Amino acid sequence: MTSRTLSAPHGGSTSLSAADAVYRKVSWRLIPLLFVCYIAAYLDRVNVGFAKLQMQDALQFSEAVYGLGAGIFFIGYFLFEVPSNVILHRVGARRWIARIMISWGLLSAATMFVNSPMTFYVIRFFLGAAEAGFFPGIILYLTYWYPAARRGKATSLFLAAIPFAGILGGPISGWILQGMAGVNGWQGWQWMFLLQGLPTAALGVLVWRYLDDRVKDAAWLSPDERALVARDIAAEGTGKAEASIWSVMSNGRVWLLALVYFCFVSGLYGISFWLPSIIKAIGVTGALDIGLLSAIPWSFGVVAMYLTARSADRRLEHRWHSAIGAVVGAAGLLMSVAMHGNATLSMVGLTIATMGIMSTLPVFWGMPTAFLGGAAAAAGIALINSLGNLSGFSAPFMIGLIKDATKSTDAGLHMLAAFLVIGAVLVLWVKPSKQPVASSTR
Repeated sequence: MTSRTLSAPHGGSTSLSAADAVYRKVSWRLIPLLFVCYIAAYLDRVNVGFAKLQMQDALQFSEAVYGLGAGIFFIGYFLFEVPSNVILHRVGARRWIARIMISWGLLSAATMFVNSPMTFYVIRFFLGAAEAGFFPGIILYLTYWYPAARRGKATSLFLAAIPFAGILGGPISGWILQGMAGVNGWQGWQWMFLLQGLPTAALGVLVWRYLDDRVKDAAWLSPDERALVARDIAAEGTGKAEASIWSVMSNGRVWLLALVYFCFVSGLYGISFWLPSIIKAIGVTGALDIGLLSAIPWSFGVVAMYLTARSADRRLEHRWHSAIGAVVGAAGLLMSVAMHGNATLSMVGLTIATMGIMSTLPVFWGMPTAFLGGAAAAAGIALINSLGNLSGFSAPFMIGLIKDATKSTDAGLHMLAAFLVIGAVLVLWVKPSKQPVASSTR
């Protein structure tokens, strides 16, 4: 079989294998650091679910108080998300992401000093404000380095940090809760916030020293390699909207995508915040055992997410991949409730749910990044993410209210399954984009 060649700068040619090598080089440079940063980000969001195993009793918080405190993070996140991403687009990812990580790492560590509902609410609000812009900033940043036909796989590798945060964070959080309890007179949940917050601030310093804002700044690529990537990104940009922020805010497709994302993320945060409590409810008692078991659904979620994103990249199709993943996630949640009396089958249901929910995420982000560019992408991605992540406020709070009223999470999981099905229906209404394929992409 002959090797296919493609036009390259200065009248030369570039084979697909050579282009693949360039993008592998880009991925090895960027993705590992971004991956570790997002593990820190996601642990910062969900470690409150593990802290609940001790913190709730220690501070005498009701389920509703705890759910409100866990969720109020996303109010601060919502209010500052769009401005943060617009600033990132203007000043560069390196300095802004570093600022975000240092500030949220210090605030996360400070959560160890919470001693009342009000201090819990206040620090969670400012923690959300500090982290605002990190996730949409990275999604925007990836559009600077990968064309559409390669972005889904890169996004899935970045988003694999979510299940890996569950795989690593569960056992680590469980160990800290048990093993560090009483050290220096602090409780295990206090040590958990401290030991997971300070490394985040250190990662922010690493981002400042290591990350490059744009392809033109990448001294680790040769001139020809920089030209290849820049050409691919420029070719794709010709099909995207470069519009004002206000026109993005009035774009019906952006709002529909935000509603879809709200439904998908409801399922994600329902699993993330309540998985430890659900595992405890099926009969597992030790914090370390709960942490180890919680790694199982996330492990399968990594595989499902990567394979789904790879399939979507090959077919340049996102709507049906997202819809099917959401339906599978809903089915898994329903199974976990139906098999509540059987710990093994209930865990199988939670694992299926996590696989379905996780597989929707990288595929979903292929839709807005296919038609938004420049400042429009910065504002649009942030708007979709901020509105979608309001479910991180509503889902834990509603589940907390339901559990207070019914003494069970079953009805709450039914609610999350319904959100996923609604999201699956709505995503099929999204008008598909004709994504330009740059000359050196598959």
